[in-house]
Amino acid sequence: MPKATKIRAKAKDGIIDFRMLMRHDMESGFRKDENTGDIIPAWFIKKFSIQINSKKVLLGYIGPTLSKNPYIRCMFNGKAGDEIRVEWSDSKGETRVDKGIVKG
Repeated sequence: MPKATKIRAKAKDGIIDFRMLMRHDMESGFRKDENTGDIIPAWFIKKFSIQINSKKVLLGYIGPTLSKNPYIRCMFNGKAGDEIRVEWSDSKGETRVDKGIVKG
């Protein structure tokens, strides 16, 4: 199972400044192993969603072209104390769900 997603969310004047770091190796399927020369199989995040208080505010689809440990920053309407939930799944069928609380 992948490591926990780092979530940072801070509210000011009704706007949440949201940041997340999804810890994932993000293999494209085009790199070769340095020792054996074999192709490293593709393994990447395919889909993610962000929810605030159980309401989906962002749904994204990404692929193998992103670098290791993708970082995403965006802004939403909200306030301190709101609950944030991040879900994502990868090309091997692994999933990750992490939660956080918006700070003021």
